[in-house]
Order: sequence, then structure tokens, then C-alpha cells
Amino acid sequence: MGMVRNFVRFRSSIYGRVVFIITGSLIIVFVLFNLVFRSVYMDFYNRTISQNGDNISSIIEGSLYYSMLENDKAMLQRTMDIIGTMSGIDEVNLYNDHNELAYSSVHREEECLCNPNCISCHPDMSTRFSSAEKSYMVVGDVPECGIHQHEEGIRHLLIRQPILNEPSCYTAACHAHDANDQVLGSLLVTMPLDDLDAFSVESSTDFMLLALLIIVLLVTFLVLFTRKRIKDPLNSIIKASEAVSSGNTSIRLEIEPNLLDDMRMVSVAFNNMLDKMDAATNELQNWSQQLEYKVQKKSEELSEAQNELIHVERIASLGKLSSSVAHEINNPLSGILVYNKLIYKQLNSAEFYHPKKDSILKNLKLIETETKRCGDIVRGLLDFSRKEREDFEPVHLHKLLDETYQLMTHSIKIADISFKTDFRAGTDRVICSPNQVKQACVALVVNASEAVQEQGEIVIRTSNPDDEHITITVADNGTGISQEDLPHIFEPFFSTKHDTSGIGLGLSIVHGIVENHQGRIEVQSEPGQGTAIEIILPLTEV
Repeated sequence: MGMVRNFVRFRSSIYGRVVFIITGSLIIVFVLFNLVFRSVYMDFYNRTISQNGDNISSIIEGSLYYSMLENDKAMLQRTMDIIGTMSGIDEVNLYNDHNELAYSSVHREEECLCNPNCISCHPDMSTRFSSAEKSYMVVGDVPECGIHQHEEGIRHLLIRQPILNEPSCYTAACHAHDANDQVLGSLLVTMPLDDLDAFSVESSTDFMLLALLIIVLLVTFLVLFTRKRIKDPLNSIIKASEAVSSGNTSIRLEIEPNLLDDMRMVSVAFNNMLDKMDAATNELQNWSQQLEYKVQKKSEELSEAQNELIHVERIASLGKLSSSVAHEINNPLSGILVYNKLIYKQLNSAEFYHPKKDSILKNLKLIETETKRCGDIVRGLLDFSRKEREDFEPVHLHKLLDETYQLMTHSIKIADISFKTDFRAGTDRVICSPNQVKQACVALVVNASEAVQEQGEIVIRTSNPDDEHITITVADNGTGISQEDLPHIFEPFFSTKHDTSGIGLGLSIVHGIVENHQGRIEVQSEPGQGTAIEIILPLTEV
């Protein structure tokens, strides 16, 4: 079964088809060539026999011509006897015009086994041979004329040469024939064909063996040639394809110098395909790694954003809580202030006397002052936490900045930071949302306070760069911002702080507020030299 399966597989392969086609083609060529050879060879053989018989019969007729012309029977018989002993001639018979044997090179007493007259054995003698033209006949081992029992297995060529009447015959001295006679008799020559047949068989056999050997050599050469030039390269391509299908893309076909052009093209194309597959695979792996890295980064950013949003929500909730607490604190403060004034009024009357009356009144006045200050702080918190209603109105910017300063000064001074204002702008009237402007300034001051160290300095300045604008500058001498981070500081959730104090929304909100007021914001900062953020807003007419 294995041999049958291999044979079927071999027959269905390209190499097997090529071998079968070559072998079949050579067999067909061999058969056709053999047929052509036999046809040409037999024609040549027959022509050779005919020509040889023609020459011999002409020679014999010429040898007997003068003996027949002089009617010298003894000389005629002796000549025929001599001719009968010659190589290549079996016997020579001379017949008269009635097909009766007149002379023969065979001695009848010793060898004749039947009637020597052909007419008695073959009444159709005139039909078997032409009466007026030379004719030929090839006979086998059966006697055709009864003159001589031929050797078994040998073919013979019978040549019948008619003896035609010529002027030399009917004008000769014997006057044996009339001038009107056409055929005087016939000469029958029997030639053995054993040598020619043996040579023919030997030549045919040699030719067949030579042709067969040539066919075998051609088949062997073509099979070896196709095996080396077709089968081996095809097997290499098949093995490489199977390796690639198994996942091995590092394999490459070896391109030899004597490789056929078609195989070379296929091998080069196959190698190029594998090179492109490797390049595509590497590119896909790089893309996959980059995509994985980007997904990881985005996931981290989303996680950070989620945490920051939670922080923002916590701050918003804290703002709501602060607003509620501020309302609750404001009521007791109002009561304290009312009762403080009532006590102050009672003690300050003329009827009341106490040795430390002046000191008590002074303390009550201090309580009133501090209570009012607490009320101002609570009112600032309420204003800052109040929901914006986009109530743009013309205001003096210095007043808003002063309120911002009052709101932030206590916490900044507790951190041992110098906090000052420097209002140099001659014109400060703008159309804005007071709460939004205070929110932007508070965010800038908070960022500055987080950037400076102890004993640092924060300054809020104003100036008029021209007659149509006012500039608010919040400057500090803190750590500054690197050049790589400057283009990103206004992006949401971007922060240069590596602790929990920064959520990355302050400057983004400031930028939105400034744009909402048709202004612009500029930053000047160097690492270790501090930062100055400028808000430029358009002025309005007084």
C-alpha cells in the first residue's frame, strides 16, 4: 500500500508529470522513428536486392550471349556450370520460348528431385513473370519451380530475364529464329538471400539496440536534469512553504547560480515575500507594543483624571459645606456684634463707673473690630462660593484685587510668606464678573503660595500697558516652571506638583475665565527664578 501511495503521489506531482511526459514522448518518438527506419530500410533493402539481381542477370546474359548467338551448346553449358559455382548464385536455368528447360547449372542426375520443366509444375508461368520485361520474385524455403529443393529457412531471389529477339539473332548463321519472333526464351537466375537477410536482421537488431540505448540515455539524462533543475528546487520551495505554514518565517531559499530563470524568479519572489512578512510582523509588533504602551498611559491618565475628578467633586462639596458653615457662622457673629455694641453703649454711659472702665471699653471695641473682620471673611467666602450667574458689570479692578488680598492674606502670612500689593494702574475700570475675577486671582495666589518656600514673596501688581488695557500680575520668587512644562500648564489636569496638593485644574479654569472676559494670559518663568503670570483685560470707558 505504501508503494502504491507513493506512486500515486509521484504521478500527481509536477515532477512525476514531467517524467511521464518525457518518457511517453520518447517512446512515441522511438516507435515513429522505428517505423520510418523500417520503411526506409526496407525500401533500401529491396532496391539493393533488385539492383544486385539486375547486375548479376546482366552479367550472366552477357556471358552467355556469344554462346547462344553461335549456338555453341557445349560452351553455353560450360559457362553456366562456371556461373553456378560462383558465390552469390544458387543456380542458373535457361528456358526456351515454351518455358521448357533447355540448360541448367545443376546436374540433373544427382540433384533433381522433380520435373525440371517449370511449365509442368507451374502452368501459370507466363502470369507469374512478365514475358517481355525483367521481373523479380522473392520466395521462401518452399520450392517454387521444382528444379532444386532449396535449403530450409533460406529465402531466394528469382530473377527472370526474357531473351528478346534481336537482329543479331535472326541474321546469324544458324538462322534458328524468325525475324518476327519477339521472345526467344528466358533466363532464370536463383540467388540466395541468406547473407543479406542475416545482415538485415543484424542491422535491424543493432539499430533497435542503439535506438533503445539512446532512448534510455535520453530518459536518464532528462530525469536527472529535471530532478536537479526542477524537482530539487520545487522540493525546497515546498519544504520552505511548510516551514512558513508552521510559523517559521526565518527560513530563506538558497538561490544557486545555475538555477533556472523560472525557479530563480519564484525563489526571489518567495524570499521577498518572507522579508515583507517579517517587516510587517515586526511593524505589527511595534504597533502592538506602542498601542499597549499608549493604552496603559491613557489608562493611567484616565485613572488620574478620575481621582482628580473625585478630588474636584470633593472640593465642590467642600465649597457647598463651606457656604453652609459660613451662613451658620455669620448668624452668631451678628449676635456677638449686636450684644457687643449693646454692652459698649451701656458701659459708656455717665451713670456707670468702674476703675477699669476705659480698659473694658477698649477691649469691647477690639471685640467689635475682630467680629467685623470675621464677618468680612465669612462674606468673602460666601461671595466666592456663590454660583456664577454671568452678571457682568463695570467695576474697579483694584477693589476686587483688594478683596482678594484680604481674603488670602491671613493664610499666606501664617505660612511665613510675604504678601504685598502694588497697584500702579491709573485706570482700573473693567466690565467683568466680579466673582470670576476674584476666583481667577485666588487660584493664581494659591499656586504662587504653593510654589514658594518659607520667607518667600508674592506680589499682586497692576499696570496699564496702553490706554485700552490693564494688566494684573501675580509674581512669586518660587521654584519656577521648566521650559518643557510651560506649553502644558493650561491643559486640564496637568500639574507640576507631585503631591496631593495639585489637581491640575486651577490654571485651566483661570485660562477659561480670562478668555470669557476677552482677555489674554501670559507666563514668564524660569526654574529657580520664580514665576510671573499676567492677565491682560480690556478697559471700559468711565
